[in-house]
Amino acid sequence: MFKKWRELDYIILLIVGIFMAVSTIAIYSATNLTKYEGLHMNNLLLYGVSGILVCVLALIDYRIFVRKLSYLLYGIGIVFLIYVMFQGVTINGSRRWINLAFIQFQPSELVKIALILVIAKLQEKRQGDALQVWSDILPITLFTAVPFVLVLMQPDLGTAIVFISIYIGMLWSGNIRIKHIAVGAGTAAAIVGLIVALYYFDFNLFSKIVKPHQLERIQTFLDPGADPNSAWHVMNSLTAVGVGQLFGKGFQHGFYTQNGFIPYNYADSIYVVIGEEFGFAGSALLLILFFLLFYRMIRIASECKDLSGSYIVVGVISMLTLQIFENIAMHIGMMPMTGIALPFISYGGSSLLTNMIAVGLVLSVRTHRNRHDIP
Repeated sequence: MFKKWRELDYIILLIVGIFMAVSTIAIYSATNLTKYEGLHMNNLLLYGVSGILVCVLALIDYRIFVRKLSYLLYGIGIVFLIYVMFQGVTINGSRRWINLAFIQFQPSELVKIALILVIAKLQEKRQGDALQVWSDILPITLFTAVPFVLVLMQPDLGTAIVFISIYIGMLWSGNIRIKHIAVGAGTAAAIVGLIVALYYFDFNLFSKIVKPHQLERIQTFLDPGADPNSAWHVMNSLTAVGVGQLFGKGFQHGFYTQNGFIPYNYADSIYVVIGEEFGFAGSALLLILFFLLFYRMIRIASECKDLSGSYIVVGVISMLTLQIFENIAMHIGMMPMTGIALPFISYGGSSLLTNMIAVGLVLSVRTHRNRHDIP
């Protein structure tokens, strides 16, 4: 037990601790003197509870989850996603949550972890050899497609894309053949090309396929000035980040983030709070912290002697990278607005719990990286 404690990556734990401080400060600034006042204390509580879970997971051999529990956890997650379709809580036109009385739980968040474990299990059997289409790539694709479709139907495009990011990242690390990459890339390009062609040449059909709110976000992204009402969130976010300049307007001195111009500034839009109040310097420091976190994770993956452990770490990195890019990009006009949280910073119990579980699994890979016995 004490040996395992010594093997923990305390730099990762320190980075997560800094994330907790940054998140709590930003949430306090965003919610002080509003109806959401006090959420920063809830955030500290969520961090405390999930921090205990991180330590517990770090001491448990990750291979137990991969080899004995991955299919079970995946199956439970899919059942929850199906339940959400019929009995889930609807907020802002999306049915994503299950009401557990004391918290609203978003099953799609934890399904990300289950998918990472399942793909790690499926790829492990190859022991580094090239993945085969029928026995490896097809099953992995099907396991990814099921939650992708179910989450897309909620609708939650942002989270659905995260499943694709996990899928691509883990296939890449699993030694997929170049010709299979070419086929996959070609298929993806053809689908994107078809969607773009429909938008420009058959808009009526395109508007029937895409949800109304998704269509509005796409049009706002392509031409923010066409409809100022629809682009209100995007334009205010861009302006707020811009006026932050180098060092920001100062803590609780952001005009846009303090006066109701940024919806959900304590959750999905918390990056705007950091950008306006702490400027480019604050935003850059946050990105450097994410970079250091990934650097430590990459080292753990490269040092692990068991491939399933390396696959888990790659899956976690793929999951977090897409979410970070997507969240920041949508607030600086590089991507359409989607409902996705900034990992470790946005307020949200399901999101934070999922990310902390991911960190716990990575630390478990670290503490058990030299073990050869099969649990």
